[in-house]
Amino acid sequence: MSGDQEAGARDEPARTTLWHGRFAGGPAEALQALNDSLAFDRRMFREDVAGSRAHVSMLASVGLVEPAERDAILRALDLVEAELADGSFVFFSSDEDIHTAVERRVTELAPAGAKLHTGRSRNDQVATDLRLWTKGAIDEIVDLVVRFQGTLLAQAERADGAYLPGYTHLQQAQPVALAHHLLAHGWALARDVDRLADARDRMDVSVLGAGALAGSSLPLDPAVTAAELGFSRVFDNSLDAVSDRDFVAETLFALALLGVHLSRLGEELILWSSTEFGFVELDDAFSTGSSMMPQKKNPDIAELARGKAGRLVGHLTALLATLKGLPLTYNKDMQEDKEGLFDAVDTVRLTLLALDGMVSTTTFRTDRMATAAASPYAAATDLAEFLVQRGTPFRDAHAIVGEHVRNALEGKGELSDLVAADERLGSEAAALLAPGVSVTRRTTHGGGSPAAVRDQLERFRRCLRDSAG
Repeated sequence: MSGDQEAGARDEPARTTLWHGRFAGGPAEALQALNDSLAFDRRMFREDVAGSRAHVSMLASVGLVEPAERDAILRALDLVEAELADGSFVFFSSDEDIHTAVERRVTELAPAGAKLHTGRSRNDQVATDLRLWTKGAIDEIVDLVVRFQGTLLAQAERADGAYLPGYTHLQQAQPVALAHHLLAHGWALARDVDRLADARDRMDVSVLGAGALAGSSLPLDPAVTAAELGFSRVFDNSLDAVSDRDFVAETLFALALLGVHLSRLGEELILWSSTEFGFVELDDAFSTGSSMMPQKKNPDIAELARGKAGRLVGHLTALLATLKGLPLTYNKDMQEDKEGLFDAVDTVRLTLLALDGMVSTTTFRTDRMATAAASPYAAATDLAEFLVQRGTPFRDAHAIVGEHVRNALEGKGELSDLVAADERLGSEAAALLAPGVSVTRRTTHGGGSPAAVRDQLERFRRCLRDSAG
């Protein structure tokens, strides 16, 4: 409790629980310390208040709460939300979670608040809160991903004509347009957007009305609360409703894979910014220095993006391990569903913001890239395809070119001279080895040539428009 809260605090009552009628005494201190979740679930206060508004409105619509009582409770909920938002809300030690805190304060403000929990369990209440919170979090993350995709697109559009070596096994393979390489990361992020949207659609189910596990003998109407909270549909089975945490696992998976994609991009920025590659120059505002070595400029954002991916994978693994042995329905183990989810969302949010700034301010050393891609060996596949176009089976063509490559590497002549002297290849084939030629020849759909990339850029623009729309 802050100093300001202490100054305006009301006298705190003796600790009671929502189940105190069944027990002769209060909970042990160790139980309270282990059991209470207010420290982390308080961030769901807006969702908890929204769920309570919908629930009390439904109770009034079915005659379980008088209209005047409903209005008093709604006014109290408005005040509680305002207090929680501005930090003036006074928490008591008896508030074991945000649900308890909100209900306790509402009842202080309006005696009718004692009816707020009618037909509701914290089991369906917390599941509803978490679904609402996660839907909002996904919307925010998707917006940030699309924004980052826009940054990659902008850099790709500015990279007109630039090319660099493509790599397999981290060995130079074939040259590709820089825009092609940047968009490869953009398309991976597009799949992340799809996965997040898919997870959001599956979790868009209201579970209020499921009660503790079996529904209620009261005339509740789950469709009313679902409509007020903006859910597209209502649960079908009360047991499944309160025990389902698939939506958390799916969200964690989507965030973990998004983190993996950000890590891979980060790894390339780390390599490209090294002296050995020298493909990019990082902006000072998005780099760090060394406490000992004055010359250093370190790609810490990219390294942290790489490191955070392990954290995200860990949250997913932890939840799956928690869920795998749980019988129906609710078990307290499920309290472990929130901290990992909250941290995963926070981690991805910060990583996206930082990487977006880093990439948007990066200077691409296209001269260094072109020099690295100028090796004639990078066009070896073009030579094999040249032979194929003249009727040579690919395996034979591969062997012919491979022999010339081996001879050149053994010092028996320049590759271009060896190719020109081979009557099966000749000067026309040797011309394919000139710098900047090979990159223009990957013209098939989705390929790495400038011509193919122009079409790809337009498809990616449409993808972003669809995501933003």
